[in-house]
Order: sequence, then structure tokens, then C-alpha cells
Amino acid sequence: MTPPTPLPRWLGVALLLLIAVSFASNHVAARLAFDHGANVATAVAVRSIGAALFVLALLAQAGVALRMPAPTLRRAIGIGLLVAIQSLCLYSAVARIPVALALLAFNTFPLMLGLISWAAGGERPSRRAFVAMPIALVGLAVALDVAGLAPPLAGAAAAAPVSMGVGVAFALGGAASFASALYLTTRWLASTDGRLRTLVLMLVVAAVAIAGGALGGRFDWPGDRIGWAALAALTVLYSSAITALFVLLPRLGAVNNAAVMNFEPIAALFLGWMVLDQQVATIQIAGALLVIGAIVMLTTGRR
Repeated sequence: MTPPTPLPRWLGVALLLLIAVSFASNHVAARLAFDHGANVATAVAVRSIGAALFVLALLAQAGVALRMPAPTLRRAIGIGLLVAIQSLCLYSAVARIPVALALLAFNTFPLMLGLISWAAGGERPSRRAFVAMPIALVGLAVALDVAGLAPPLAGAAAAAPVSMGVGVAFALGGAASFASALYLTTRWLASTDGRLRTLVLMLVVAAVAIAGGALGGRFDWPGDRIGWAALAALTVLYSSAITALFVLLPRLGAVNNAAVMNFEPIAALFLGWMVLDQQVATIQIAGALLVIGAIVMLTTGRR
């Protein structure tokens, strides 16, 4: 099949920023659901089933046949397992440590993606990508106050050292899994219909989450209306974001545009302030501006 036509750079960046905000909103909603009784297995299973149903409706409306060659299906299932690991790891991190800090650790995935692609002889990150991604990570570290430079603020709660370490480890594990999934998607499934590809991935993630919950002997559901509303919101937000990401990925240029997704924890920082009443210090705002500057650097000029 003919390779998909790349989108204009400005449009690809705009879409990735929108996807990043949707993912950030999903994680804030997930933390709200966890705070009101839901557990990780329940959230991942519900959101993945919701995403699968959403994509199935799109396929039915378009009249796309639900068929995939056996070798391609096996590859899609393998990628689905990586996405399942990413989903469980990241939600486990969000449940243990502040949302924005979990996303800071997770958003090392663009660096991992660039290194995986380069090591495998694939697309080499541009010079701007090599410069912009470290700048973005430095900005993220400042924005999320990793060094503890921000003055104490009312309402700020510190995670226990053990919980913090486990949460960061989960987030980094999720980053490695997601980077691998993105790379293999562009390498193995670029010519596959994005909606069909996403359907298979979400079915695999749902199956893994359900199996994990069954083996663990528990699916915890929200205990009040706020928790149920948060669970519904994270399902809608995740369904739209993950579908858009995997449908558009082959046309976005994964390696050189992936650093734009570093905007996700910045969005989570502000959403956490608005929804979860988390305070933001001036130095953290400066870090956010540094990330935005890195994104502008990445998306301007010639490749």
C-alpha cells in the first residue's frame, strides 16, 4: 500500500497539543476516580472497553471490514500488550504520586522513542529534536519542582519516599513500553487502517486489565457520583485521545514531533490546580514557559 501522506507540520503539532491536553485531562480525571474509590484495574478496563466500542462504531459507520492478515494481527496483539503495560504502569504511578510528577517521568518517552528508532536504523531525530527534548525535560523538572526550589504552598501534599520511588519506577516503565509501542506501530502497522489498529490494541488492553483484576481478586468501583463522573470522563477523554493518536501517528512523524507531547504534564499541572486545587508557584510557571519555548523551537525552522 502507498505510505500515508504526512500532515503539514503546523497541523501535526496542533493535533498533538490537543491530544496532549486530552491525555492530561484523562489522568486528572483518573486521580479523581481513584480518590473516590476506583482502582487501577477498573479504570483501565472501563476506559479500554469504552475506547474499543467507540472505534467499533467508527468502523461500522465507515463500512470497514473487521479483518486483518494473521501476521499483522499477531504484531498488533504484541503492540497491544505493550500498550497494556503502559496503561497499567502509568495509572499505578498516578495512583501513588502527584499526577504532574508521574507525567514528568512518563514523558521521557520521546527521548526513548528517538533512541529506539535511531538504534534500530530508523528515522533519526533532527538536530532541533536533539536540542529541544532535553530543554523540555529541564523545563518540566523546574515546572514540577523536582529540586524543591518552590516555596511551600497551602494544600501541597508530599508523597512518602518509598511511594514516590515506586511511582516514578512505574512511570518510567510505562514510558519505555509506550515508546516501544509507538516505534513498532510506525514500523509494522503504518499501512493498517488506524481505526482497526486501535480496536485491536484496545481489546488487548481491556483483556489484560480484566485478567489482572480477576487474578488480583478485585475490581473497585467509585463510591459516589463524583467518582462515577470522573470514571466516565476519563473513558471519553482517553477514547478520543488514543484513537486520534494511533489513527494519525503514521502521518505525524513520530520521532521529530513526539517532544510536543511534553506539553501533557504542563497541562496536567494547570488542570490539577483547577480541578484538584493543587497550588502552582511562580518558578513552576517559569518552567512551563521553558517547555513551551522548547516546543516552539522544535516546531519552527527547517528540519
